[in-house]
Amino acid sequence: MQKYKNVAIIIPALNEVLTVAKIVKEARSYGCDVYVVDDNSEDETADEARSAGAEVLILPFRSGAWNAAQAGMLYAIKKGRYDFFITMDADGQHEPDHIPLLMDSCSSSNANVVIGSCVQRGSIARRITWSAFFFLTRLNIHDMTSGFKLYDKKAVEILLSKEAAMFDYQDLGPLLLLRRKRIKCIEVPISMCSRENGCSRIFNSWISVSIYLIKTCVWVFADWISKSGYSSGKWTDYDSI
Repeated sequence: MQKYKNVAIIIPALNEVLTVAKIVKEARSYGCDVYVVDDNSEDETADEARSAGAEVLILPFRSGAWNAAQAGMLYAIKKGRYDFFITMDADGQHEPDHIPLLMDSCSSSNANVVIGSCVQRGSIARRITWSAFFFLTRLNIHDMTSGFKLYDKKAVEILLSKEAAMFDYQDLGPLLLLRRKRIKCIEVPISMCSRENGCSRIFNSWISVSIYLIKTCVWVFADWISKSGYSSGKWTDYDSI
């Protein structure tokens, strides 16, 4: 089995005690260092992840999946020993066995970001939403909400800039920012498992969906008026916030 010593796995987790240990163990079998960012869980998620071999960061208050992922990326990049950073969900939807596929796709395409894409998993409402944003943004990404992504160091440095601090979700806003910075993103088709417990943070109620749509429309509008050459600063600036 291929080992990836230069890869950090970032797993935001909220109340995922039933699945997080299995994900951590499988990811570690590829030689990766695993960082679980506990988003202020109410169960034993942190203990289970730590027992499975992950280094666990515990946020002092609930911040959302994207901010938890950013915290993990910031912590990992400061280690100074990783060239690639992979984000995964802790709910069992993403299979660590796809890590080699993401790595090989990155190497063969020279992409900065590789997205594990599974459009089949989306409900009709979600596919309609994706189609609408695809039309508005012309962003050539079909699975916009996938949390299974590989980033190289250049992409992560942009996602840790002050400009990325305003986002609440890991999908459209960060992807538009990466496009403005001329970061190459590709998709690779993968299979995803059904959630074993819990539900989506975005699509769990009409109120959550409405908030998501409003915020995402604001980001789309901001992208229309933004200048692609505008400097986003350095990731070290974000560390000082």
